[in-house]
Amino acid sequence: MTFKNLNTRNYSRGFTLIEIMVVMVILGLLVAIVAPNIMGRSDQAKVTVAETQLSNIANALDLYRLDNSHYPSTQQGLEALVSKPSGNPEPKNWNKDGYLKSVPQDPWGSEYQYISPGTEGAYDLYSYGSDGQEGGDDDAADISVWDTEG
Repeated sequence: MTFKNLNTRNYSRGFTLIEIMVVMVILGLLVAIVAPNIMGRSDQAKVTVAETQLSNIANALDLYRLDNSHYPSTQQGLEALVSKPSGNPEPKNWNKDGYLKSVPQDPWGSEYQYISPGTEGAYDLYSYGSDGQEGGDDDAADISVWDTEG
């Protein structure tokens, strides 16, 4: 047989209104301090994604050139990295597996801009940035593959 101590009382104690308010104030301060830092980073993250994608496309273009002695023309476009292009200049050693699985869109949902004469010369590859228009500042600035290298 067990005896219970008759002097011991079971108290169930909750939080007071003041304690809850103090916690709410602390949480509010944390959100006010942390949220702007996190939210401001999304624009920079998209710029970084665009730079990485430009670099990947540039690598695929270089492989295309190694196989075919020239870059795709402007008319053939970046789609020449996915499926064998027609027209001039004709790719004589196009890789049957392609150079990219698909041509990505920039982080703002627009197509990357590609200009090339289709010869051994250089090309230009860029994104118009968040505003989708030429020029701009900050995350709306144009991002060129040539700005991302070295």
